[in-house]
Amino acid sequence: MLVRDLVNAMESIAPSAYAEAWDRVGLQVGTPEHELGGPVVLTIDLTERVLAEAVGMGASAIVAYHPPIWQELGRLTDASAPERIIRGAIEAGMAIFTPHTALDAAEGGVTDWLCEGLSAPAGESKENEIAGDCRSLSPHVEHDADQAVKIVTFVPPKHADEVRGALATGGAGIVGAYRLCSFATPGAGTFLGGEGTNPAAGQSGRLERVDEVRLEMVCSKHALPIALKTLREFHPYEEPAFDVYELMGKPRRRIGAGRRLLLDRPATIGELCERFKAHLGRARVRYALPDERATYTTLGVVPGAGASMLGIAAADGCELFVTGEMKHHEIVEALHKGVGVLLAGHTNTERGYLPRLARRIKEALPALDARISEADTDILTIG
Repeated sequence: MLVRDLVNAMESIAPSAYAEAWDRVGLQVGTPEHELGGPVVLTIDLTERVLAEAVGMGASAIVAYHPPIWQELGRLTDASAPERIIRGAIEAGMAIFTPHTALDAAEGGVTDWLCEGLSAPAGESKENEIAGDCRSLSPHVEHDADQAVKIVTFVPPKHADEVRGALATGGAGIVGAYRLCSFATPGAGTFLGGEGTNPAAGQSGRLERVDEVRLEMVCSKHALPIALKTLREFHPYEEPAFDVYELMGKPRRRIGAGRRLLLDRPATIGELCERFKAHLGRARVRYALPDERATYTTLGVVPGAGASMLGIAAADGCELFVTGEMKHHEIVEALHKGVGVLLAGHTNTERGYLPRLARRIKEALPALDARISEADTDILTIG
């Protein structure tokens, strides 16, 4: 197997396109054609301890949830831990891949895993089953390059097939694996030709009404210039009438940052705490409430440090905001918005997903030895 195989497996689990624009996901160290001759180590944070562990077992790659290369590195020396880690991985011939927010956003990813535990009674959650309606707080928007714009033109019915075919040769009308895709609507057009015009139907100097077809075809921005050139060449009119509309992307309801979880049954804060502790394997969680609300029905859920999503969650009717960590003033802001906060610790809301990620990688690459780091632990200890 090659590094490319690992990258492809991770892209199938958590496409990099799902990541936040500010994130640094994907292959950070290594070349796709390098052979995977040893185990692949999964970790939340790639620390020097984790690197030493990986070197000791002869690992060929590391999947680090948090990007090891976050800020630009001007050199690779022993001056700082990030430099030593990256240089050490390179010297050991190890590739580094990071999924981060792409894995959070993906369906069946880290955020959905949290929702599984919050939606079911403590100890009763099931893999890939969320009890209640669950959708993204900030849906991922897919942009199909072949459907970036729509060309709309108006043509006599007897010329519609010719113009459709011409636009298709110019790159219009592609929808997935289909070609020559269009929609035509009959109607009537009017025109008044000025002096020196030679209309294809009727006479200049007189208001004419003609039967026409409104022909619509999607097109990429790359192909748009040649498509319009072809349209002008094959359209029977001296001055073809056409419009170009820019199309919006298509949001994916279950893919994107955060989740809005509408529970099947309301739950008290005590019940939600017990569910969260059981799911994460933690002895303690923390919460802050704006009032003594008896039960909660609508939760906002974000792994790690989710405060940037608080405003969206509050506007979407979330009564309780569940994440790993927040600053004091961010918690106060939530309370001012009338939203409770439930916190379990940053990496506590992420690390428990690693066993599932290991299984998913092995399902894609059965011959791969995927191991979870034992040196990667929560850096905070509760006394």
